Amino acid sequence: MVSQQKNLLTEKTGNTLVITLHRPEALNALNTAMLSELKAVFDEVYDNPSIRGVVITGSGGKAFAAGADIREIAELNELNARKFAETGQELFNYIEECPKPVIAAIHGFALGGGCELAMACHLRVATIHARFGQPEVNLGLIPGYGGTQRLAQLVGKGKALELMMTADLIAAEDALKIGMVNHVLGSPEEMMQKCHEILNKIAEKAPLAISMVIDCVNTFYHSDENGYQKEANSFQRCAGTGDFKEGTNAFIEKRKPVFEGK
Repeated sequence: MVSQQKNLLTEKTGNTLVITLHRPEALNALNTAMLSELKAVFDEVYDNPSIRGVVITGSGGKAFAAGADIREIAELNELNARKFAETGQELFNYIEECPKPVIAAIHGFALGGGCELAMACHLRVATIHARFGQPEVNLGLIPGYGGTQRLAQLVGKGKALELMMTADLIAAEDALKIGMVNHVLGSPEEMMQKCHEILNKIAEKAPLAISMVIDCVNTFYHSDENGYQKEANSFQRCAGTGDFKEGTNAFIEKRKPVFEGK
């Protein structure tokens, strides 16, 4: 059972946990308390075998998350700014490294830290009304929760530099064209339906293999480890699982496999 949070709403539907950022009066801006709550919820996601996938979205209809909390940012100085950034980076790395698929469902603004949170998720599904941006230079800052790294990974160096240096916002359809999001839908309802459709499809696959796909792809971006060797090692691990035996037997027997994550 997911614990109750003040700045988040959580609802489990089948094998999917939907996490809703819930500070609508502040356009779901990410403050320290919300980040702490997100960490606690993802602790449970990691540990709870009944959760097979996660959707993160925002409440209020206007924003996924309109950035980090400006009131907290305004209090930063050279003594505490590094810790502020590192705390966010650690959480977003934790989300990105989650062994279960995490989808950001974006309606409205995903700016600054909100855009960084969306990019830390494995997939992004948006409505046509979504807007993305890293406007930190308007505050005399740069992205601090991993945005300089993940935006470049998603859209390439040149476009990432342009977006971060101009602070321009980008519409959902343009974000789709440059690979920043996976799908764009017409309404929030269609967006959430698409998220559940994707996660339900993934939930039919072998859980251990899914987690290793995530781990191997992350290795390419975030590790000094040889990615090909990581892939070979993970392939070897898969071959020793019950899911491997079930999957191959089901194929030979022409039936649908039933994976248990063992």
